[in-house]
Amino acid sequence: MPYYRKVGEIPPKRHTQFRSPTGSLYAEELMGVEGFSSDSALLYHRYLPTSIVGADAVEDDRGPIAANHPLKPRAYRTQDLSFKPDADAITARRRLFGNNDVTIGFAVASEPSPLYRNATGDELLYIQGGAGTIETIYGALDVADGDYVVLPTSTTYRVVPGGDSTVPLRVLSLEARGHIGPPKRYLSAKGQFLEHAPYCERDLRGPTEPLLVDGPDADADTEVLVRHRAGLTRFTYDHHPFDVVGWDGCLYPWVFNIDDFEPITGRVHQPPPVHQTFEGPNFVVCSFCPRKVDYHPLAIPVPYNHANVDSDELMFYVRGNYEARKGSGIDIGSMSLHPSGCTHGPQPGAAEASVGAEFFDETAVMVDTFAPLDLGEAADACEDPGYAWSWSGRSLP
Repeated sequence: MPYYRKVGEIPPKRHTQFRSPTGSLYAEELMGVEGFSSDSALLYHRYLPTSIVGADAVEDDRGPIAANHPLKPRAYRTQDLSFKPDADAITARRRLFGNNDVTIGFAVASEPSPLYRNATGDELLYIQGGAGTIETIYGALDVADGDYVVLPTSTTYRVVPGGDSTVPLRVLSLEARGHIGPPKRYLSAKGQFLEHAPYCERDLRGPTEPLLVDGPDADADTEVLVRHRAGLTRFTYDHHPFDVVGWDGCLYPWVFNIDDFEPITGRVHQPPPVHQTFEGPNFVVCSFCPRKVDYHPLAIPVPYNHANVDSDELMFYVRGNYEARKGSGIDIGSMSLHPSGCTHGPQPGAAEASVGAEFFDETAVMVDTFAPLDLGEAADACEDPGYAWSWSGRSLP
């Protein structure tokens, strides 16, 4: 995380005695990444964070995953995926795509999730609709449509839908095998956002106060579902993990809203890296936002045809009408997958139709992976089988 934050009560000197009003020592916990060699936070607990009284293996069945074979561009409709009325944003996640670097899932949630911790890597959530609260050991984060939420590895949290009870929380999830953050080219050597970055520290939201569970629940046995390299384990603690009275450091969950991304434009069409918002291990995330488009007198504002020779391109269409995909059946909630090995570009007629346009009212989240994306059970359940042939104008099986 680019900058230091302090929340709640902490002692003036780290690794020194810090006592509660009753005189007992608070339990200090270092949350750090890369083996004490990178960002960290110091948290002060009322109870021992090590105090578990149970550990049980949990079945982890996300369904099969298969290669994109035969290789072809594909499209999906997350708006058509089915979820139970009492689904939550963790256990109801359905896997759309995955490889050894990232797992991409989707959930429609109406109920609070269990307490959860992902020990395999950072998570990035995108809120496609609805509102709610991400409760974490660092504090609570209110979220709503358009919010990206970065959750560092091993953060204990739960997702609580809120706001209008008739609007479920729709969540795209990226589970990385490593860490997710702003692109390094946006940051100074000391971690400050540079002037050319399309967003900065003022656009980010982090926890502002501790989230403490008091009363009988505070010292009651509490379950936490933990994802790790071997699968899922349900730990039982002899207390509630939301017992942190204060913390400080540069490692914590934070929120950035897509509407605060400042598009970079030019006289001719700008390449996808100008839309980059995050980077992870062998993947990047980009935000395509409403923007003034190319203003050269002969400009063609939609993208040129291009071949992804080193990456798979996954696009999630979240608002507006994406100019390059008009006429292809792409709607809000749809996703397109253009894999390495296939040249792709705007739909027939889109280039000519875009000439003279001054503004595009479109919002999309793009994930580019540098290893092929395999297809999960949720992708199989919501695929549009005719998308691959939409450039030819033919109706094929």
